Amino acid sequence: MKLFELQPAPGSKKLPKRKGRGHGTGNGKTAGRGHKGQNARSGGGVRPGFEGGQMPIYRRLPKRGFNNIFAKVYAEVNVSDLNVFDDGTVVTQELLKEKGLVNKVIDGVAILGNGDLTKKLTVKAERFTKTASEKIEAAGGKVEVI
Repeated sequence: MKLFELQPAPGSKKLPKRKGRGHGTGNGKTAGRGHKGQNARSGGGVRPGFEGGQMPIYRRLPKRGFNNIFAKVYAEVNVSDLNVFDDGTVVTQELLKEKGLVNKVIDGVAILGNGDLTKKLTVKAERFTKTASEKIEAAGGKVEVI
């Protein structure tokens, strides 16, 4: 195959509908806008969220609670999940991602103290719960806060 022989798949390239090009096209004169009215005018139509004067849904629904925009979001990993690593491994964010224990790291990783740890590991993370750090050190490992 040569570069000049390349062609798009049949049916993938469709010409745009040409409005207002005569009544034979089926979209002449009013160009599919109908006769008069708000939507027939240039710049016509209503703003997004407008429901014809009815109280819009974003005002009908109750607002509750407080959303702290400065809150840090940590990816959470339990101590028992760390047993997948070999003895003496230095556990980092990248390793946790490779093993599939963490999907998306936003503000860092938090290690929680759920379960038991049988391996001797050096764990590097942003946050550790008190029980998690106790369990890692009891197994002979080290805790390093980044």
